[in-house]
Amino acid sequence: MIDGVADSNTPSDEKPRRVRRTRMTGAERRAQLLEIGRTLFAQKGFEATSVEEIAAKAGVSKPVVYEHFGGKEGLYAVVVDREMRRLLDGVTSSLTAGHPRELCEQAAFALLDYIEEYTDGFRILVRDSPIPQATGSFASLISDIATQVEYILGREFKRRGFDPKLAPLYAQALVGMVALTGQWWLDVRRPKKAEVAAHLVNLAWHGLDGLEAKPRLIGRRKS
Repeated sequence: MIDGVADSNTPSDEKPRRVRRTRMTGAERRAQLLEIGRTLFAQKGFEATSVEEIAAKAGVSKPVVYEHFGGKEGLYAVVVDREMRRLLDGVTSSLTAGHPRELCEQAAFALLDYIEEYTDGFRILVRDSPIPQATGSFASLISDIATQVEYILGREFKRRGFDPKLAPLYAQALVGMVALTGQWWLDVRRPKKAEVAAHLVNLAWHGLDGLEAKPRLIGRRKS
């Protein structure tokens, strides 16, 4: 309209153009749902997260979630399995040094790196799983990681004349110490990552350095 007169070149009933939405492939949709589920499970937990919310965030209907994962439980299981593999692969690939102390440092850094880079994934892993997991739990993951460092301790025990059969026990203790410290550091983020790794290895290494071949109990209780 110009000065109150309708412009003949501009139809009054012209409709706005519709933006054509690009359809995702099945693989792209699955990846999207995994990322959305991962974020929601980390923020709210399994019970407080609903299929409706996952679908709404993805801009799809509930049946699409069921089509890809069979429901919330299936989506959660895939998210957990992916995070467990990511952490275990990171620890395993980090063990490249020759000196046992440096190997301990690399293992500590691998876990702290995962916490820093994949915070949501770690929050999901440290929660008690509300559903049976075919791939195990965080405790079993820690056990798997400990298995990766058993040979480090076993070799060191043998060199020092200790019983190498006790290496699995010490490996569980050391990896558990790093994992629990990692849960604490997840929220406080102080001191810096390298300093946390240094203190962890300081306690672990010098504890091993002064290890008694046959540890004794000094209290009254002996059994």
